Amino acid sequence: MRLLEERDAGELAQVVDANREYLARWMPWAASDTEESSLEFIRATRRQIGENNGIQTAVTIGGRIAGTVGFHRVSWEDGNTEIGYWLAEQYQGRGVITAAVRAYTDHALRAWGLQRVEIEAAVDNPRSRAVAERLGFQSEGVRRQAHRIGDRHCDVVVYSMLAPDWRA
Repeated sequence: MRLLEERDAGELAQVVDANREYLARWMPWAASDTEESSLEFIRATRRQIGENNGIQTAVTIGGRIAGTVGFHRVSWEDGNTEIGYWLAEQYQGRGVITAAVRAYTDHALRAWGLQRVEIEAAVDNPRSRAVAERLGFQSEGVRRQAHRIGDRHCDVVVYSMLAPDWRA
C-alpha cells in the first residue's frame, strides 16, 4: 500500500476501465470514472489527510496499482471510522484486500485508539462481505436500499469491529 500521487491518475483510471463492468455492479463511481475523475479523487485523498479525516492508499501488486483501500471518514469525537476497498478482479482470491483491511483496522483501533471500525458491503457482493467476515467483523444488519448504483438501489450489510474484540 502507498499514498496515491497525482501522476497515478492515468494508471488508476486504466485499472478501473479494465474492471469497469465488474466494479460498476457495486461502486457507483465506477461506471463514469475517467482519468480526470481519478485525478480529483487523488486530490481529495490529499485534502482528507490534511483535514485529519482519514487516508486512502493504492493497493499495489508488483509495483502496479491493483485497487484502493482507505478510511472514508474518521469521527474522532465518536471514535469510529469506516473502511472502503476495491480490487481489480484478476487479483482477487489471494488475500490481498484481507491483509490491507487487517492493517487498516489494526491502525484505527490500536495506533489511533478508535473504538469502532465499520465496513459496508452490498448484500449481493460475497467477496467483499467475505473480507469482513474473515477478519471477525460482526454483522449488525442490513440497510435496505441504502446505496444507489446506476438505476437501482441496493441493500448493504453493515459490519463492525470494536476495539476490545480486536484486541482479543
